[in-house]
Amino acid sequence: MAPGVHVRRHEELKLNCGLVVGSERSLVIDTRSYRSLGQDLLESVREITGTELVVVNTHAHYDHCFGNVAFRDSQIYAHSGAADDLRRTGEHQRRQVVEHLRSTDREGLADEVEDTEIVLPFYLVEEDTVLDLGDRSVELLFAGRGHTDHDLSVAVPDVGVVFAGDLVEEGADPAMEDAYPLEWAPTLSALLDKPAAGLADTWVPGHGRVVDRSFVESQAGQLAAMAERFAEVLGTGIAGVDSLANAGRGLGLTEDTLRLAAVRTLELRH
Repeated sequence: MAPGVHVRRHEELKLNCGLVVGSERSLVIDTRSYRSLGQDLLESVREITGTELVVVNTHAHYDHCFGNVAFRDSQIYAHSGAADDLRRTGEHQRRQVVEHLRSTDREGLADEVEDTEIVLPFYLVEEDTVLDLGDRSVELLFAGRGHTDHDLSVAVPDVGVVFAGDLVEEGADPAMEDAYPLEWAPTLSALLDKPAAGLADTWVPGHGRVVDRSFVESQAGQLAAMAERFAEVLGTGIAGVDSLANAGRGLGLTEDTLRLAAVRTLELRH
């Protein structure tokens, strides 16, 4: 995408992983979803650079971090909330994925996920953090709760690139299962306004095609409109899943997304 800045998009979930190459160290952004896929990513990275590798997990969902086992000799960064979440939910995520794979007759993949060791990130941050790669720096950015309560993005200021993780989605709706639907838009706006991201016009979503700044601004507006409508219904004191989901119609979000957002919003109020 820019000198020394790469994105590798996978058919598996349209997942994006990143690589930022420095003169002394290089940063790998997310590691895929089980051991052999993580190893495949590592091998592709080694075709580009032989430098020391540093890793960041943008968040604790399996498809972004179960491949950590292939990078266990590297420093693995994440938000402290990601380590807590992975410690708490890692085995549950594994069971869900294995059950789905077996139910869809993908026994070999199920066995691979089942046999993958979950390696926790161990360099933990809670605020914006600069990583020195030698001749360039990258910034790990935390802007608030959105897709999860611990989303990290990665800015490469010298070339105007941001790896946004699942705070930004292209080709599918923002995923709401663990989300903070009323907070996501302010978090995305805060990320857009951070100095390291303020001039960036190349944004890499967690899944889908690389987008520009206007796409991210539009998605923030869509999420803000949904949150505003939800807040109006919540203010009536008689909010339910149906009434919230109905209020969000017409914004370009699917019915399933609106219902998940409604369920999650009500869960967070109790």
